[in-house]
Amino acid sequence: MTLSSSSELLANAMRHCGLVAILRGVQPGEVVAIGQSLYAAGFRTIEVPLNSPEPLASIRALRDALPADALIGAGTVIRPEDCAAVAAAGGQIVVMPHSDAAVIRAAKAAGMACAPGVATLTEAYAALAAGADALKLFPAEALAPAVLKAWRAVLRPPVALLPVGGITPEGIAAYAQAGASGFGLGSALYKPGDSAADVARHAAVFMQAWRASYPAP
Repeated sequence: MTLSSSSELLANAMRHCGLVAILRGVQPGEVVAIGQSLYAAGFRTIEVPLNSPEPLASIRALRDALPADALIGAGTVIRPEDCAAVAAAGGQIVVMPHSDAAVIRAAKAAGMACAPGVATLTEAYAALAAGADALKLFPAEALAPAVLKAWRAVLRPPVALLPVGGITPEGIAAYAQAGASGFGLGSALYKPGDSAADVARHAAVFMQAWRASYPAP
């Protein structure tokens, strides 16, 4: 996957649905069924955090099993040297809890899109200067919709802003009104031990909230 096509795939996935599934703790043996349930619900972006069991195996399994318009990648990427391994496993996006420019550059050099975590405007502009494709507002519990609205005054679209951390279906509308482009969904969508059927139920509720706040044009 080339640099431009990874960025374009992210943009296309976000246009389809801005909800990003975070499968922290997922096992390789269960990840395909869970991924398929998410895709069927309308999700197009799935990340497997690197502090999950055998994350690269799960990334490879998802990439092999899901259609080409699904964007598969790694979360909790904190070291530049991890980016090449993620790309080799079929990963197309790197999601970070921080905004280390070295990791952003390594992700881009490996041909992947990158969404670093930022908590200040200074971090946000530095991440964009390093090549970030989207910005993960983390932790969202500390970055209320009012904060995002203030950021939007200076970070205009097409810069994508995605709150992550503690997002529930009930919280989506306020962030949407403030200018959020999408959301990273963790334990409210998937937690270790959840079955594919459990995830499908959770995904349906999130998709209902998404469509209510982001009606199709």
